[in-house]
Parts: sequence; C-alpha cells; structure tokens
Amino acid sequence: MRLSSLPCFSALFIAFALSVSAQIEELEIQEIEMKDTTTATTSSNQDLIDKLQGTWSSKSNQVFTGPGFFDPVDELIFEPSLPGISYSFTSDGFFEEARYQVVPNPQDPSCPSASIIFQHGTYSFASGNNSLMLYPFEVDGRQLVSDPCNDNGVSSYTRYHNIEVFKWFLVEFDTYHGCMRLDLYEYDGSPVQPLYLAYDPPIMLPTVTLNPTDSADSSSQKRKRDFNGSKLSLREKLKKQLENKYKTNAKIPIQNNIFGLENHAVLVWGSMISLFVGSSLFLLS
Repeated sequence: MRLSSLPCFSALFIAFALSVSAQIEELEIQEIEMKDTTTATTSSNQDLIDKLQGTWSSKSNQVFTGPGFFDPVDELIFEPSLPGISYSFTSDGFFEEARYQVVPNPQDPSCPSASIIFQHGTYSFASGNNSLMLYPFEVDGRQLVSDPCNDNGVSSYTRYHNIEVFKWFLVEFDTYHGCMRLDLYEYDGSPVQPLYLAYDPPIMLPTVTLNPTDSADSSSQKRKRDFNGSKLSLREKLKKQLENKYKTNAKIPIQNNIFGLENHAVLVWGSMISLFVGSSLFLLS
C-alpha cells in the first residue's frame, strides 16, 4: 500500500515544483519588463527635454525671456516694442515665461488694454500622455496690467501665479522660417501661436526663487534684494537705477507732495530759497 503510493506523491511533488518554477520565471519576466518600461520612459523624457531646450519666441521676435524683460532687483518690467510671448526651457527641468498681450476694445478701438506677465519655475511631463506641466515659483510671478481709459493713467502691478498645462507639443523644423518651431496646445487642445527657436542655450534669469518671502501674499512694498537675498548697498542701488533709467517709461506714483509740487520740485525750490536767505544774511552781516 505504501510502496504503491510513492509514484503518486512523486508526481505531485514534480508538478508543484514545475508550478513554482513557472511562477518564478513569470515574476522575473515582469521585473525585466518594468525595468525596460522605466528605461524607455526616462529615455523618452530626455528626448523631449532635448527638444524643448532653448529660448523660444513668437513671430514678432520682440519678446524674450531673461534680464531684458524683467529686473527682479528694481521690480521693473520692460515693455517690448511689440506684443508676443516667449518661453525658455533648460535641460535640468526649469522654465521661464515672458508674455506681452494687447486686447482690443471693440466699443472703443482707441482704448485697448494690455498685460505683461513674468513667471519662472520648474516643468515636468505627465506620465502616460507626455503633457507638459509648468509649475511657477509662487512668490516670483509678476503681472503689469494697463487699461488707459479706465485706470486714470496708473497701471496695476501685482503678483501673478498660474500653473500651465499643455496637452501636447510638437517640435519640428520650419522650412519657411529656416529654424526650429515649437507648437504648444492648451489643455483643451487649442493651439498657441507658433514659437521659434531664438537662443540655445536659453537666455534666462537665475533658476532660483528671486524674491523669497514668507508668503506669496506679502506686501509688494519690500526692500530690493540681489539674487542671493542680501541687501544691496547704496552704491549698487544707484548703479542699478541708472542702468534702468531709460529702459522703461513706467513712472512711480508720487505719494507725498507739498503745495501741489512733486518731491523733486520741493527739493529744488527749497534749496534755492535756502541759498538766497543764506546769501542775504551773509551780505547784511
């Protein structure tokens, strides 16, 4: 009885061993496939990054990212000569955006409104569909809005933060313009105006938080700081202001005035009166 049952147990043991071996082989195959998928995804993302790298500008060729568009030290946005948009991308996952848009007024063509936007931060690709995701540094974004017929000549300068999602994008050589072209498509599939490669490597401000604060809602009245966060000396401030003097036509509203005179006028007239009184006292003595 016992001897006759040995072949049965042997067969069961062999079947069990074969089943375990098959499961181990299947797990090894799945692990190899996962590694291949990860490698392929990494390689695919690197290909996308290589294609995006550079500074791209719209057809007006007047709007570019970098220090020529925004000065974070003096909080100055330099108005380009023509509307347009520009994006820059680095190979290590950073982006910068410069945007100058003019919106016509159908009811009064002489009263268009305009907005100038600066943002920078990091970017990544969504897993599965390779959508382009832009994540700006929340405290660094700036927006200048001008509505000359309704704002009494005073533009609105505020913080700006907007996460952008592009459903897909395409980079190809434009035979008509003779350069690489970047086609971006909004989250709903609507196309953005074509962008053309202007610089590679890209022209950008430092890829760090330029205006570190405790909160993005902090007051805009703050001390000017350099890119390392240290206070600027008076010499550096004067140099920076002289460099930027003729780069923008923006005017700082005069907060304090005396007898309807602006601050500099008060200083000039005060100096002249003091000089006259001092000279008179000297001559009379």
